[in-house]
Amino acid sequence: MLETVQQIIQELGPGKMSDVAYDTAWLARLGDVDRELSNHAIAWLSENQLPDGSWGAAKPFYYHDRVISTLAAMIALTRTGRRAHDKVQVERGLLALEKVIEGANEGLPADLNGATVGFEMIVPTLIAEAEQLGIIKQQGETLLGQFGQLRKKKLSLLKGKIVNRNITAAFSAEMAGIDGQHMLDSDNLQEDNGSVGHSPSATAYYSMYVDPGNEGALNYLRNIADHRGGAPDLIPFDVFETGWILWNLSLVQGWDDQTKKLFRPMIDFLKKGWQGGKGIGLSTGYSIPDGDDTSFVYEVLARFGEGPDIDTVLTFEEKEHFRTYHLEANSSNSVNIHALGALRQAGFEIDSPSVQKILNYLKKSRQANAYWLDKWNFSPYYTTAHAIVACAGFMDNLVEPSVQWILDTQNKDGSWGVQFPTAEETAYCVQALHIWSQHNGQIPSNVIAKARAWLKDNTEPPYPPLWIGKGLYSPELVVRSSIFTALLLTEEM
Repeated sequence: MLETVQQIIQELGPGKMSDVAYDTAWLARLGDVDRELSNHAIAWLSENQLPDGSWGAAKPFYYHDRVISTLAAMIALTRTGRRAHDKVQVERGLLALEKVIEGANEGLPADLNGATVGFEMIVPTLIAEAEQLGIIKQQGETLLGQFGQLRKKKLSLLKGKIVNRNITAAFSAEMAGIDGQHMLDSDNLQEDNGSVGHSPSATAYYSMYVDPGNEGALNYLRNIADHRGGAPDLIPFDVFETGWILWNLSLVQGWDDQTKKLFRPMIDFLKKGWQGGKGIGLSTGYSIPDGDDTSFVYEVLARFGEGPDIDTVLTFEEKEHFRTYHLEANSSNSVNIHALGALRQAGFEIDSPSVQKILNYLKKSRQANAYWLDKWNFSPYYTTAHAIVACAGFMDNLVEPSVQWILDTQNKDGSWGVQFPTAEETAYCVQALHIWSQHNGQIPSNVIAKARAWLKDNTEPPYPPLWIGKGLYSPELVVRSSIFTALLLTEEM
């Protein structure tokens, strides 16, 4: 047990995340400013084209991810590809892209979690570019063509503000396209590490079209591109990674003193990053705090007896819910669940107006009276399990049907999963059932025994990308820590 904790902590750093096709495609465009980065990214796209000719996560299948990834990859290869092999892949991609476009009207609404990050703002610029290159026909009044209107609506929320590093739209700066750079405060977009929004795609766009050859941006991209040429959805995300690992570890009782000492640097790191009155963001050096990281970091620090000021969490409170960011188009169930966890740790009673606000929000957003979906994670097991953890022994009536839903949806082999069994989703369910059993009695032993047996055989990466960014991604250490702690919790049940 101690050895596994040590291994996870030793790997902590800027963040360990799977590569994604969308951001890698932007690196592939860099031929005019960094041929080596471009060539490696093109090679990655070549090696990671899916059997049907598209790009994106092989599984789970998420339509928004396939649309934006395939569009970006096709544009990159059309603009930058040189080899005969690239041309063959472009031809295969064209056939796949036609099917993706044809199915958009049915496929996009079928993604119940909603759009990937920035989708309605980025896709119109990709569509226009693909039309200009002759990759696709004019989209006109098709669903993809109509995203141009959604983009205008989202931009209206900015109310004349110029996008800089203090506005979340910087993470999707590439939505400005080639002709929309007037909306960008180009002198105040970059973070100290040279990135734009800690986003490889936004930074690649910046280094090509906004400030060509910007050395800070290129150095950031050179540092984050892996040896295979791929790029993650975002990096660094060290607060996010550290916070969630520590949150998972905090679910386990009875750590010995030697192991607890390993937690100290993680606790100190999170405390150092906390800004009273502002909160904390996904990583050190990122300009924008958010309600999710602020809430779960408060919760986990409070579990170790070192909670900071709860008033900072309350700065994210809106009229009917808690927000992630200013100017967000739609709210998040998981952010409200994590805010509830923070308020509960701070000693708020159930009749507190802020607590009641969250509970009412969650009652309205619950699906089939049993589970919750979320815009940050593909799986309802993630959101629902965290709701059970936040409510067990506090608001049991809200999540009792959710516990039964988890029990009812366990696969015969002991696993859980929406499209297919995954260790990540199985771990979330075990965590939730353990916390529930602490407050409300025993969970059937055969449920836990089967889950443990399946998990023990399915602990190793790579893990399917269940987290929603501009594409689907997997934060490997976070997932590994959830699986590890779930196995430990089965020993306690």
